[in-house]
Amino acid sequence: MAIYYNLAKVHALSEDDDDFVIQILQLFLTEVPEDLVHLNNAIEQKEYAEAHSFAHKIKPTIDLLGMNMTYEEILLIEDWAKRQGKRKEIKTVFQSVEQHIHKAMKEIRKDFSL
Repeated sequence: MAIYYNLAKVHALSEDDDDFVIQILQLFLTEVPEDLVHLNNAIEQKEYAEAHSFAHKIKPTIDLLGMNMTYEEILLIEDWAKRQGKRKEIKTVFQSVEQHIHKAMKEIRKDFSL
């Protein structure tokens, strides 16, 4: 039983096509880690537009995988970027996003042998 993700939306979208589900999961496992690195760099460099862009890019995948708490945190990062806030106020949020994503990735790899 998945703890860090929920595939209900993926199954609804795919009409229970297992190949499609695997494709979505593989995209998550390959693209999101790279996007997280870019997002972290943008936050560190206070490149607000880039931070917003990468948070926005990650957001639909997080939503699709039913990672509700992480989704809410991505929204906070987007808002921080729009407001051009102080870096220290968003670092903890980013760390939480990163942890949740890595835990979901580990769980997905185990659950689907990917």
